[in-house]
Amino acid sequence: MAGFPSIDTDLLRTFAAIADHGGFTRAAEAVNRTQSAVSMQMKRLEEDVLHCTLFQRDGRTVSLTPEGQVLLGYARRILKLHSEVFNTLSLPKMVGTVKIGSPDDYVMRFLPGILSRFAQDYPLINVEVHCEPSVLLLQRNDLDLTIVTREPGTETGQILRQERFVWMVAEGFAPHERTPMPLAMFNTDCFCSTWACNALDLAQREYRIAYTSASLSAINAVVSTGLAVTAQLQSLLPTDLRIIGEAENLPQLPSASIVLLRKHNSAASPIIECFAEYIVEGFKL
Repeated sequence: MAGFPSIDTDLLRTFAAIADHGGFTRAAEAVNRTQSAVSMQMKRLEEDVLHCTLFQRDGRTVSLTPEGQVLLGYARRILKLHSEVFNTLSLPKMVGTVKIGSPDDYVMRFLPGILSRFAQDYPLINVEVHCEPSVLLLQRNDLDLTIVTREPGTETGQILRQERFVWMVAEGFAPHERTPMPLAMFNTDCFCSTWACNALDLAQREYRIAYTSASLSAINAVVSTGLAVTAQLQSLLPTDLRIIGEAENLPQLPSASIVLLRKHNSAASPIIECFAEYIVEGFKL
């Protein structure tokens, strides 16, 4: 079978830059070449390599032909794989395992995006995720990185974000209007449950702990059916729940810190530090 000519990744990178920037001039600045050099590259790609027209030119406006649109999808995939090869093989130390612990709250909300981006850049690193409540994670010493919730003033480690607890109920339901008000809370030694109960006691609001679980998904399932009220960090609000507060005669709740801890008494490896950077960025979103 006859072989195909190879496509220089520099040509694909310039081609993608033209598509991204909408023209040869700004693309030339992006790839640090002259406009004439960019034009010569694209002429070579069209005439010598692919033998098809990739651009429609209307004065200074440049758009992709149908063939150009097809090539753009392949170009992005090729350039991504090219980057992965160098990230993986030029840094052989970035091969191994990192063990992270987190409450399932943050696994559900933040970790999918973090793990996806990390896997794209470092596909040979294995990630072990251990889901437990913060109070249990703080007792472990086998985890490289640990994400926990801490009360203000007790933070150790790196603060990822600070936010307040809020009352949540399901759309279309009003369990907060019942007396006593039914609550769905964590059944572990969790200070957020203590905060919620203390706040209600101070406000002299009658309540009862109607449902408990160690799982956020279980609590949300109860609340989403309109059976109870819960108190969680604002960033954990599901789409089918809504925030209520002082307008519904409920007391304001304090804020808490989400903290990243590193393993004690061990020098952090490049893998651990790299993954920690991804976690820090992921919690900003």
